[in-house]
Amino acid sequence: MSSDNQLHRESEFQSSISAPLLRKVHESAFPSRTSWRDFLWSEVDSDYATAPLAIFCFMTGFIDAISFTAIFVWCGFQTGNFAQAKYIQLALAFARLANTRELVFSIADQQAVTSLIAFNLGAFLGRIGDRIGAQTRVWLVSGTVAQAVFTLVAGICIQESGQGSVAVVRGEPSWTNGLTSVGLALMAASLGLQGIMSKRLNTHFSTTVVLTAVWVELVTDPQLFRRRRIASRDHRVLALLSLFAGAFGARVLLGQIGAAAALGFGAGVRLVIAAAWCFVRGKGEGYTRLWDGEPMQDAEETDATALPAEIPSYGAVSTVA
Repeated sequence: MSSDNQLHRESEFQSSISAPLLRKVHESAFPSRTSWRDFLWSEVDSDYATAPLAIFCFMTGFIDAISFTAIFVWCGFQTGNFAQAKYIQLALAFARLANTRELVFSIADQQAVTSLIAFNLGAFLGRIGDRIGAQTRVWLVSGTVAQAVFTLVAGICIQESGQGSVAVVRGEPSWTNGLTSVGLALMAASLGLQGIMSKRLNTHFSTTVVLTAVWVELVTDPQLFRRRRIASRDHRVLALLSLFAGAFGARVLLGQIGAAAALGFGAGVRLVIAAAWCFVRGKGEGYTRLWDGEPMQDAEETDATALPAEIPSYGAVSTVA
């Protein structure tokens, strides 16, 4: 009889400890296999998208430096002080109409308006992402590839135009023909699309295009001078440094290989960003993987969750004579 009681107590004890342990093993965040379709249509966790967004900021400085060096027009900075310059140029053109009865658009006016319109058309393409999922990998990858195509074709237009990459005198742009206008429009459209894609991720990087708000939020951050890591502050600093690095790198390349080749390099960087979206952690528990094979447990985790081989019986009455 005592033997039966002992076995009953051991069974209850084992059940009480094994259930949560087994549940812990089952619910652990191991990588789960998935198909390519499910993987691409899954949403990324924007908290882990620091690297591609920082490179987006790099590309903003990179492309803006190329256009400004050639024609003193920005492709990305369409709001704030930069946008006001374009609106003022347009207002002055209409003011001349009132004085001279002739609507005369200078080359600078034409390029400013071209940049503004193309940027907004690029941003309008972001409505496609709103329909299929603004944070899905399939949109982030395809949208970034589209930016790369715009940048590459812009470089081809600049190359075929046969015009220089650097304007010596302000007010005398080095790009003056139709092909360079097409190239300018494609450059601005790529940044417009980039801006709306970044905005939909809702991070501290903002749009990665207009960084005036990032400056304001940085200097007014309550934790600006804390020595420990602060995501809100550190990401904004990274965005601004990336923008500076992009502008610096573009200007160096312009002096060595010219605007067309520099835009080709920029298209390659955009393709790297497109591939990077496949490595950003997804939303939900853990992450997914595409290769076969069962998930492997870490040695420490195995030791921590393994059931004991034998459950000791404390205080049990021995039946051995």
